[in-house]
Amino acid sequence: MKRIALCIVGICHLTFSSAQNPSDSIKVGKEGGLPVPMAKNFGQRLDKFSSSRLYQMTYIGVPLIVGGLIVKGEDDHFRNLRNEYLPRFNRHLDDYMQYAPAVAMLGLKASGVQSRSSWGRLLVSDAFSTLLMGATVNTLKQTTNIERPDGSNRHSFPSGHTATAFMTATMLNKEYGHKSPWIGIGAYSVATATGLMRMANNKHWLSDVLTGAGIGILSTELGYYLADLIFKERGINRLANEEVFSRMDKPSFLSLYFGLNIPLSGYDIDEQTEFSTSSGSTAGVEGAYFFNPYIGAGGRFTVSNTSIIVNTDRAENNTFDVISFYGGSYFSYPFSSRWMIGSKLLGGYVHYPLLQLADRLVTARNGFSFGSGVSLTFKAKAHYGIRFFLDYDLLPSHSKNSGEYMNMLTLGSSFMIAL
Repeated sequence: MKRIALCIVGICHLTFSSAQNPSDSIKVGKEGGLPVPMAKNFGQRLDKFSSSRLYQMTYIGVPLIVGGLIVKGEDDHFRNLRNEYLPRFNRHLDDYMQYAPAVAMLGLKASGVQSRSSWGRLLVSDAFSTLLMGATVNTLKQTTNIERPDGSNRHSFPSGHTATAFMTATMLNKEYGHKSPWIGIGAYSVATATGLMRMANNKHWLSDVLTGAGIGILSTELGYYLADLIFKERGINRLANEEVFSRMDKPSFLSLYFGLNIPLSGYDIDEQTEFSTSSGSTAGVEGAYFFNPYIGAGGRFTVSNTSIIVNTDRAENNTFDVISFYGGSYFSYPFSSRWMIGSKLLGGYVHYPLLQLADRLVTARNGFSFGSGVSLTFKAKAHYGIRFFLDYDLLPSHSKNSGEYMNMLTLGSSFMIAL
């Protein structure tokens, strides 16, 4: 359980939360006033720490790398999603997408659009970043000798394409993220798509992609930090980019949803056969509209995939899939201007595709389910943040011969766009 809990720091949509320049100053204001002074002081201290440059430089890259190392034991579960839905995917667009943010940055600069850095400072910052990223990735590839999923060679860890994509996305965001939040969102969307395509092409494990993303972001942060030490105030445009956070903002959101499944129970297919699942993976989208800072309504759509165990000792080749849609009430309580806790109470509809076991066929089935959960949200920027969640689902049985419900936990994190 501890390994799975730590794994939440590595879910890829975390990367989006750095989609504005982390080194820019951030103003926290318009406090709503907590009723308990001690809680208010705690929230203010938490906001101050969250706004420090050290935290802003590392709160994305370090968790991604740590998460990538921890999730290695769960790589097969996420690969099952690829094998189930994209078994023949083979595209080479990711070979070019990794450079797209850099091309956009240089194009804007050449067109005369004002950026954070002068040409000299930009080139030095990016040179440092590229050297750090390249040295780290190539050293790890040569020393770890991890075999690729397709067996083509033993240079899988970490993903160089993903590291390059997130490095160039961070460069673009640092130079032009002040123009619009959608520049950062677009840059990291391209980077994330590159990492997902590396897995879809069967070239990398999830752990390769997460670690590569973290290396790319950290290399750029460190590269720009070194350039800042050298250039100091020369060749930099100090742009007004203060953001005001309020505890009383409505926390409406739309998010990508990635998590690990933790089954709590199984059920009997018939009198002789007990069916259960091991840990697996879930991906989807979730969103809610809040009427005030505390109460809202929303929903969630997910696809889950887990391995199958029958009668406690026989692993099946096929996987157990669940396609679900939920809707209901969302609740939130802000204990500072940046941090809030939340919960939800949902009802949903579940579809189980046809399931082929070794000795029988379990027909497709639909049913109603119930869900709840708790979450912790960090509002990294005015327009986006991170949500860590632990969700509980009460799922109907797959087999018509069983009236038992399954209990499932999903532990993960999601990138959140504030609406």
